[in-house]
This record gives sequence, C-alpha cells and structure tokens, in this order.
Amino acid sequence: MAINELKALQTFLLAARMQSFAQVARALDTTPASVTRTIAALEADLGVQLFVRTTRQVSLTTDGAAFASRVEPAVQMLERARNDLLDAHKADEGRLRLNAPMSMGQRVLPMILCGFQGVFPKIDVEVSLTDALLDMVNENFDLAIRISEPPLDKFTIWRKICEIRRVLVAAPGTAHAAVTHPDDLMPAACLGYSGESRREVWQLSRDAESRSISAGRFISANNGDLLAEMAADGAGVALLPLFIVSEHLRSGRLVRLLPEWSTPQLWLMLYYPPYQSLPPRIASFSDYFEREIPPLVSALE
Repeated sequence: MAINELKALQTFLLAARMQSFAQVARALDTTPASVTRTIAALEADLGVQLFVRTTRQVSLTTDGAAFASRVEPAVQMLERARNDLLDAHKADEGRLRLNAPMSMGQRVLPMILCGFQGVFPKIDVEVSLTDALLDMVNENFDLAIRISEPPLDKFTIWRKICEIRRVLVAAPGTAHAAVTHPDDLMPAACLGYSGESRREVWQLSRDAESRSISAGRFISANNGDLLAEMAADGAGVALLPLFIVSEHLRSGRLVRLLPEWSTPQLWLMLYYPPYQSLPPRIASFSDYFEREIPPLVSALE
C-alpha cells in the first residue's frame, strides 16, 4: 500500500468518527477543501459513495460503514507496524532482546542494566540467560553477550569488548591442589566446560614448554558456577574465568594451581544478527556496554 493510500484511509476513518470534514482538517492541520478532495478521490477510486454530505455534517453511507469496519483493523495494524519500525530506529527508544551467559548475567548484568536504564529510560530490555549456543535470527535476539575463544567464523558479526582471564583452581587440602606440573593432572579429575557435551582441551604454556590436557572425561557441564562449586567441594580441578571463582579464592574454598603456567585468554564479545548496520538502539547499548563492562569485570577479579 502506498503512503498516499494509507493517508487517504486514515483521513476517511477520522471523518467517519468526527462526522465533520472541518474538524478533520483541524486535526490534520490542513484545509477542509483538502479533506474533501481526499475523500472524493477515495470514492472515485472505489466507485462508491462513502459519505452523505449536508451543510452541517457528514455521515457514512451503508457502503461507507461496511468499508470502515473492514479497513479500520488493517489501518491500525499498519500504523502500529510503522510506529514500531520508527521506534526501533531511534537511539533512545524501542525494545531490546538480549541473551547472555548465566554466570555473567547474574554477576554483572544487574549493574549494567540499572545504569543503562538510567541513561535510556525509554528502551525496554528483555534478557534471556543461557550458556547454550543459540540461533539469534530464529530466536529473535537483537544481540548476545558471549565469553569464548576468538571466533574463527569470518561471517559472524562480533565485537570484542575485553579479555577474560582464566585460572586453574581446586579445593585446598585435596590431592588435586598438590599438583606442581600439568603432567600431574589426572584426566579423570579435570572438570570440563562444554556447551555441546564435548571434551574441553586446556592449552597450558610456560616459556617454551606447552601441554594439552583433555578435560571433561568424566564430568563436564555448560555452566561455570556449577564447575566452581564442584571444584570447591573437592571433585577435581577446573579452569574457569577469574570473575567466577574470585570469591571462592578470597574465602579460601579454592586455591589457584600452576600460576606460572598460562592459558589462552577468552574474549568477552557482543554477537549480532547479520545487520547491514546496527539499529541505533542496539548501537546505544553496545557503546554503553563496552564503556562500562571492563571496570566491572576487573572489580570482580
């Protein structure tokens, strides 16, 4: 439907409610003659008379009333769709559907969202927390927060925010905490993080020396907090982001293992559906997130 056709139908429905072309003209900030021409053109296009005109008012004909009852829902739907589209392309209004990992969502997102709401009170945010991979297009998310290794897919749209440090941890006083070299790690005791029921490979390096450890042989999970609790309860060794285990380290429930050995750092990233350009409300959140998240993560570490 062309814009002019939609405007003609909107004028027609307004005249049906007001029963006065003059009042419609005032409501639309135009002239009565312009309203009369619009209605006459619509009647000519349809080939029926929509209004009975008198010197004091206009009223719908039987055909006009039937036509109004049929087109009003469609016009309202088109108006809502147009308004929703316009709102979606405003930097400070609209709806934002966000997906984030469970651990980060519980620890960091409350502070981020409270601050964001204060700056952008007209943007409604809907949050879904999951550690599982998802199809952002089919599940209708505007963006996702992810912590992972650098992406290899050149076609994925992502934005690196900062690096996330990982550490090896185990419960103090257990045999797991007594290791002095990666070769001392027992595969059965290495708790693996896996979102797809696959084993995790830990890459450890010190100077020119390196080791690859297969974790998750007996126990794997797709949630870092679960693995941290299991390690703290003596179930084994876990390699986890420092922000997840920092409280356990401070309280003494966990100790850090092999601090002289390093692991590849993870990236905190924002993932997007295949936009040609970011909608303004999504760009507003992305910029705010990139500015505010690094100090929050550092504070948790």
